[in-house]
Amino acid sequence: MNLHAIAATLFAFFTLLPSSVHAATPIAHVAIYRGPAGCEGCSENVKTALLRVRPTAQIDFVGADESIDITPQNLARYDLYVQPGGGQDIPAALDSLGDARVQAIRDFVAQGGRYLGLCMGAYLADDSNFGLIPYDLDSEAGRPGFEVAGIADAAVQVVWDGKADSVFYQDGPYFPRPDATSPSSTIATYRNGDVAAARYTYENGVVVLSGPHPEADREWFEKANIPLSKMPRGELFGALVRSIEGRNGAKSP
Repeated sequence: MNLHAIAATLFAFFTLLPSSVHAATPIAHVAIYRGPAGCEGCSENVKTALLRVRPTAQIDFVGADESIDITPQNLARYDLYVQPGGGQDIPAALDSLGDARVQAIRDFVAQGGRYLGLCMGAYLADDSNFGLIPYDLDSEAGRPGFEVAGIADAAVQVVWDGKADSVFYQDGPYFPRPDATSPSSTIATYRNGDVAAARYTYENGVVVLSGPHPEADREWFEKANIPLSKMPRGELFGALVRSIEGRNGAKSP
């Protein structure tokens, strides 16, 4: 085989590589949603947490009121889209985004992009909203064996990336256990064994979802009157990032 034929073969091979190869690349350019579907300061908190573990990442805030809106053309510049935490009204959050932005996010992931959803961002990823996972999600609050019965802010016990820890919780969801029809990888579990964070695939893309808030900083704990001794000891947000990148940090059953 001559050099031209070899080059053509290699080009075709790398063009057709599956999405897992794309998912194994480091995060370099990130779009973080900022707007009415998120809570005050949540987007900025995610940026701080992300820069702590990936200090060279280029990060932009995107949304209807930002200089960069959520469109297919704009999202094509990024390799990760983050939907941060928000309030309690999921339908209102979805409506505030609008159909065109939701479709742009869905198409971005389907074409090989990566999605990180935190609390509200996880709820929005479910089957009735963005449709990135084939399940509807429900709150972990009030589940058997869980520490929190209602919507009050709390620090809850988890096993995160194989290590016992605690994390800020604010009425976040739990995730169905992996099955043959919709495989996923577990990143973290609550004390009762329910899945607290997981990694999925959607068409050619990757979806990582967290019920709790591993990005929560000292200020969150202080405002909620939660002892600082209950802040995470490990770098929980880093485990989510490694899972997005296709590295260690997610375990199949």
